[in-house]
Amino acid sequence: MQFDQTKTYRNLARSFAGESQAGMRYQLIARLATKQGYYTLADTIKTLAKNETVHARRFFEELNKRGEKLDNIDLDAGYPFHSGDLGESLRLAAEDEHQEHTVIYPAFAKDAEEEGFNDIAALFKLVAQVEVRHEMVFNYLHEAFTKGKLFSNETPILYICSECGYMHTSTKAWDVCPLCKSSQGDVELHVPFQKEKL
Repeated sequence: MQFDQTKTYRNLARSFAGESQAGMRYQLIARLATKQGYYTLADTIKTLAKNETVHARRFFEELNKRGEKLDNIDLDAGYPFHSGDLGESLRLAAEDEHQEHTVIYPAFAKDAEEEGFNDIAALFKLVAQVEVRHEMVFNYLHEAFTKGKLFSNETPILYICSECGYMHTSTKAWDVCPLCKSSQGDVELHVPFQKEKL
């Protein structure tokens, strides 16, 4: 069977499209955070957007490595097309990441294995592992943002100004940096990671 007749071929194309769109959605969320003065939150989201773009690149490379002359690939697939305010957008992003690592990429990896593309199956599994962490980050950011706890913690932690490097340990970050007068939105975020089974 020619590669362009396989499920794996279509799944790579769907993954390229999905990751490209996720990268753009996250850039739009970052833009919203910036407009509201949450600069380090925007930077965190931009990093996740970059991750998604790299995933898209890897899927595109695999398509081009194996495909004959690629032209246009018709896809019949659903892609997230939703938005909301900043808090809602963070929640929706977490849900999208959950769907990717629990449903989409495991199914795509299974298809690839059944068709004899073990290296592509491994790629889908590696991306799924990253999406687990992305879900954790978005869940944390959503909860901290909606509860007003992006810049506070139950126990004292080190807060650092991303502009001038001023540091202080407390349960709450400053409203305005005492050194450079930057807003609280410039305080570096502390995104905790839980141990998870992969």
